[in-house]
Amino acid sequence: MLQKENILIVDDDINILELLQRHLHSFNYHTYKAISVKEAVAILRDTEIDLLITDLKMPEVDGFQLIKFAAEHYPNMPKLVVTGYPSVQDALSAIKSGAVDYLVKPFTKEELKQSVLKSLSTKTKQKNLPETSEAKKYNEIIGESEAIKSVTQIIERVKDNKATIFISGESGTGKELVARSIHYNGKFSRAPFIAVNCGGIPENLLESELFGYVKGAFTGANDDREGFFQAADGGTIFLDEIGNASLAVQSRLLRVLQEKEVVKVGARKSEKIDLRVIAATNSNLREMIAKETFREDLFYRLTVVEINVPPLRERKEDIPLLADKFLFKYGNEYKDRYITIDTEAKTLLQRYDWPGNIRELENVIQRAVIMCDRTIGVKDLPETLKYQIDFPEDGLVSLKEMEKKYIQKVLAATENNQSKAAEILKIDRKTLRGKIN
Repeated sequence: MLQKENILIVDDDINILELLQRHLHSFNYHTYKAISVKEAVAILRDTEIDLLITDLKMPEVDGFQLIKFAAEHYPNMPKLVVTGYPSVQDALSAIKSGAVDYLVKPFTKEELKQSVLKSLSTKTKQKNLPETSEAKKYNEIIGESEAIKSVTQIIERVKDNKATIFISGESGTGKELVARSIHYNGKFSRAPFIAVNCGGIPENLLESELFGYVKGAFTGANDDREGFFQAADGGTIFLDEIGNASLAVQSRLLRVLQEKEVVKVGARKSEKIDLRVIAATNSNLREMIAKETFREDLFYRLTVVEINVPPLRERKEDIPLLADKFLFKYGNEYKDRYITIDTEAKTLLQRYDWPGNIRELENVIQRAVIMCDRTIGVKDLPETLKYQIDFPEDGLVSLKEMEKKYIQKVLAATENNQSKAAEILKIDRKTLRGKIN
């Protein structure tokens, strides 16, 4: 008899786990067991699961949060809820969160079988349906904004060919994540993906690290060694911070792109390679070309396809989704439970402009999870988020008017606590009272 699908069972009751496992084995399914959401998430990340079966009422992190996590990260995987505490509200909440079916304990072996078959049938249907949203395909890239949809649409166009791609964007926007999505969602995903931070390797070593070297090429070259390009042959090499490469390295990169071959440092013969090159930077290469610190011919070779990753301030509608991802991640890591965030704190997150982009948001959420109890409030967020100046969009105003607006904002944020407001403004209370008057 052929082996059927992989099913993950999650329940804090060992007896229920064993009962479900026995039944599912008799149906010839392969099973994985988890007694907590944290354990389940680890299995999901390491194993291809075809169906998730979970209880709702569990200590620390409940089944609703697991369903929500699975719906966001594994949208095509069906979810089946089993519970001993049935209620209409729970059933509606489970379905709304992403569950396919709802099974009430105690249930018969046949009822379980029919629910599993029903749930797994939805996966087959999903496979046969065309994708309606490109953003939904790339679960690594969180967001539903138009700005992020335009990125995933380009990924869909380029993922199955080896055209050279250039990714631009500010620091912390997720350029490497985009590069990995291109590679791992395409038909070359089984080949190597090699990421190289050109800014993190000393200039005198970058050339030999990229292209390899032969024995005796320089002091310390005791053996022949392959470089990153040879290691990525057949797959993708991601050259991050390409603007840090010296002109000598740029010249050799140009040869690689033109001739599809690599010459090791100290070697005379070239080696043919077949790979996709993705480069990225947060520098302005056009300005570097004008200053003659970056080769114009290399720039045009690199930018066959360009992808600009938008800064977080241009996709603020995605902030709640990103925050939820980090809340789940760090809630499990530090508190072994799901951490929530109140409405006022969430509003502050969306109002802030995030100069450090997603990396800064993750750091803020990580710190807030550590500082809070169960719910993140305004008190758990950094001062920079609380008292940001919102510059007027309808033109510039006088310094006096800007000062007035900012003092009003600080007073509102501190609930008219003049002592606290004066402390933030770095002035004494007497001066503040004078300005208020």
